[in-house]
Amino acid sequence: MNYKNYIAEFIGTFFLVLIGTGAVTIGNGSPVAIALAFGLAIVLMAYAIGPVSGGHMNPAVSLAMYINKRMSLTDMFGYWFSQVLGAIVASSVVKMIIASMTDTSKVPDGFGSNSYATISGGMAFFVEALFSFLFILVILMVTSEKFGNSNIAGFVIGLTLTVLIFVGLPLTGVSVNPARSIGPALYAAGDALSQLWVFILAPLVGGALAAFAAKYVFNSEEA
Repeated sequence: MNYKNYIAEFIGTFFLVLIGTGAVTIGNGSPVAIALAFGLAIVLMAYAIGPVSGGHMNPAVSLAMYINKRMSLTDMFGYWFSQVLGAIVASSVVKMIIASMTDTSKVPDGFGSNSYATISGGMAFFVEALFSFLFILVILMVTSEKFGNSNIAGFVIGLTLTVLIFVGLPLTGVSVNPARSIGPALYAAGDALSQLWVFILAPLVGGALAAFAAKYVFNSEEA
């Protein structure tokens, strides 16, 4: 058991969800602030825990890494558990902070959860799968032995998430990460919980497609 890896993934995902959804709720941030919060959180944790666990912080990323034989099945499930637990604990902290505030009139509802209202469920699935494909393809390419550059990988990955949020925030909130959606949805309930399957399944589909594209189209796994 790679306990240090699992602890690193817990901390990384906790930080990502705390900062990202905290910017949405506690900070009542603008779209730009929200995008930067998620993107910068990825950058910081990629460099902080990347040397330990790879800095996945996302079950869809771990699935892609497993498909391309960069990790074992046992470790993938260990990462999934750690990531989801980290997200749930982060959302619990956000809820606790909000509950302690004397004035919550400006705090948006939903605990920073993902949902869709301006588009159909089918289009939401397509958007999340497409954005997950693009996001995870970038991750696989910049971290591959053949094409990767460890010095800038974390920055590129965080910047990619930022620009995707710029586009997709009004549509789905841009999850591209099942753990990131599970944590807030458990507290938000309502649409966030009933629509959660989209934000779990679509990123996994996108991640799997990205793994095949990186491996078989771009030969990313050939040293």
